[in-house]
Amino acid sequence: MTKRINISSGSSFEKAYGYSRCVKVGDTVYVSGTVGINFQTGECSSDPVEQLRQVICNIEPWLEKAGASLKDVVQITTYVTSAEVFTAIGPTLKEIFGDILPTNAALVVQFPVPNVKVEISATAVVGCGA
Repeated sequence: MTKRINISSGSSFEKAYGYSRCVKVGDTVYVSGTVGINFQTGECSSDPVEQLRQVICNIEPWLEKAGASLKDVVQITTYVTSAEVFTAIGPTLKEIFGDILPTNAALVVQFPVPNVKVEISATAVVGCGA
């Protein structure tokens, strides 16, 4: 039987809404939707590109705890507040994931957290990165 490992960040949202920041099943790693709030300071830049960079900084430790890295990401879902935000972050997505080339679905949504313009969820397969 394949083992499931739930990895929690200790976030009050996880406890209140019943989810894990990251779940590893076998060699597959699922990372919950992650926003660009700096968890050290509680601040969220108004710039969507800076938010995207913070999202990646927030995701990387959870991938590492599961034994994966950005190079192992095979799929992302990008949530943005408008098509213009996606256009603004597109070049940075290419910069970050250009050699990895994961699949990507982009959705325009409204966030329940003020100032958030970008959220990404990810799926990785441990060891598949080049």
